[in-house]
Amino acid sequence: MPSNRIGRINEEIQRELSELLRTVKDPRVQKTMVSVTRVDTTSDLRYAKVYVSFYDKEQSKESLKGLKAAGGYLRHELANRLSLRHTPELVWTEDHSITYGARILDILSTLDIPKDEGSEETAEGGESE
Repeated sequence: MPSNRIGRINEEIQRELSELLRTVKDPRVQKTMVSVTRVDTTSDLRYAKVYVSFYDKEQSKESLKGLKAAGGYLRHELANRLSLRHTPELVWTEDHSITYGARILDILSTLDIPKDEGSEETAEGGESE
């Protein structure tokens, strides 16, 4: 099975799940904004690991439980929307990459890095030639 086929399936599942999350009636999911950041499907299409990011970090554990509870409904709706032989079982995982990236950006913005004097001389020397 070509890897670009799995890539297309991952993108399609991500797009459909993003739309379907708005239809979930579970109040744990409705309370917070949920974003599907990535989907990794196994090559046999039996499992799809769905990475989600939550806007409200305090509610993320409860929202993740709500998503797991709504997994059967979401899988059923995916089966109706996608034409696959097997609709993968959804495995929900919280994605911390956005929080991690924001933390790294904060750390970098607080650093006081002096300018390298050697690079200024090189730049000035290049201009006079």
